[in-house]
Amino acid sequence: MEHKEQIRIASGQGYWGDLPQAPYWQVSKGLTDYLVMDYLAEVTMSILQKQKSRDPNLGYAKDLLPVMEQILPFVVQKNVRVITNGGGVNPQACRDAIFDIARKSGVRGLKVGVVYGDDIYERVDALLKNGHELKNMETGASLTTVRDRLQSANVYFGAFPIAEALKQGAQIVLTGRATDTGLTLAPMIHEFGWSEKDIDKLAAGIVAGHILECGGQSSGGNFLKDWKHVPDLANIGFPIAEAHDDGTVYITKHEGTGGLVSVDTIKEQLLYEIGDPREYITPEVIADFTSIKLKEDGENRVRVYDVKGRPPTDSYKVSAAYSDGYFAVGTLTYGWPDALEKAQAADKIMRQRLSDLGYKYDEFHTEYLGYNSCHGPLSPVQVEMNEVVLRVAVKGKDRYAVEAFGRQLVPLVLTGPPTVTGFGAGRPKPQEVVAYWPALLSKSALQPVVEVTEMI
Repeated sequence: MEHKEQIRIASGQGYWGDLPQAPYWQVSKGLTDYLVMDYLAEVTMSILQKQKSRDPNLGYAKDLLPVMEQILPFVVQKNVRVITNGGGVNPQACRDAIFDIARKSGVRGLKVGVVYGDDIYERVDALLKNGHELKNMETGASLTTVRDRLQSANVYFGAFPIAEALKQGAQIVLTGRATDTGLTLAPMIHEFGWSEKDIDKLAAGIVAGHILECGGQSSGGNFLKDWKHVPDLANIGFPIAEAHDDGTVYITKHEGTGGLVSVDTIKEQLLYEIGDPREYITPEVIADFTSIKLKEDGENRVRVYDVKGRPPTDSYKVSAAYSDGYFAVGTLTYGWPDALEKAQAADKIMRQRLSDLGYKYDEFHTEYLGYNSCHGPLSPVQVEMNEVVLRVAVKGKDRYAVEAFGRQLVPLVLTGPPTVTGFGAGRPKPQEVVAYWPALLSKSALQPVVEVTEMI
């Protein structure tokens, strides 16, 4: 295969629920070689696993289907290749659903690749038996302690399996739990012929992936420094990585779109979800974020260069989720005068009533919206307020106790301080708490599976 000198990789979704028109804008408003879309978060996997258990044809991000229907003409006519982890825990079913859309659109010969093997939910017992304890990275506890409450378990695969699907001719690649950064790195590996030994180049691709992974957050959205002067956010242009064979990347966006790409917007995104900046660990490489250099290269164009990396570890990260009790959240609004004092009194009354009834909770949180809900004790003290929203949340293992909280909150309307208003949500009901279990698993314990299918 003849290697390209540069490619344009466009971010289309930063999470499941992101701006639905963004993928269409990315493929229709300018040159795009690859469109990458991130749909998965840690808790999402347990939701998808439940959907699949109820219906074997589900378990993927269903929001992906109307997006594919909209952009499929560009995939076919302009050879835009799509990479997404929207396959969830059932990428094969997602592939079949996309084939159905293609048939209805009159498309023939579409090639879709799936990368799977990351879902180890059904293999957990075998892994534990073979000595893989899947210890919690924060507490050191073995997964056996929550095995009976486990809801999902997935390994984070990286970019190389996706690159293999591209090599086999896939126009669309659907993955399960792949790293967010791997979606962007994969086309660079494929187009530039990078190998596992190209450590610094891989690190550069990882940094580009980190910049793109949250969609518009690096092109002016959620921009703290100077948000008032970001132009035309209603038509924000999602970021594009113009990647070069030597590892240099230019972050930009389509001309004529809103938003802003600058050194400052990129810096804010680079700080997102960062622990030790010298050790950004992925399956392919450990990227050193302290080595990154940024330089303005024209309007809405930033050069990212000189990124350094180190060889990867011998482990995959595992994202597991388990049931950890129940929670409920309720609100009451208290009006002027003495709004805060009334809300505080109501909280005290409710806590006493629950205590008198013998109910106990693992956590009991109270916030006063409009007063301290965002910044807690750092909030400025105000002498008088027109209204305060009392928001109370409880969490515990006893579902009945959590349910009782709801039964005690509502009566405060007529049995507590005066001027409750704006109460229309009804009695808060218990909801299941899904807790996160991060672990490591030796890369030798499993292999990703790559499967490319041409639609008949």
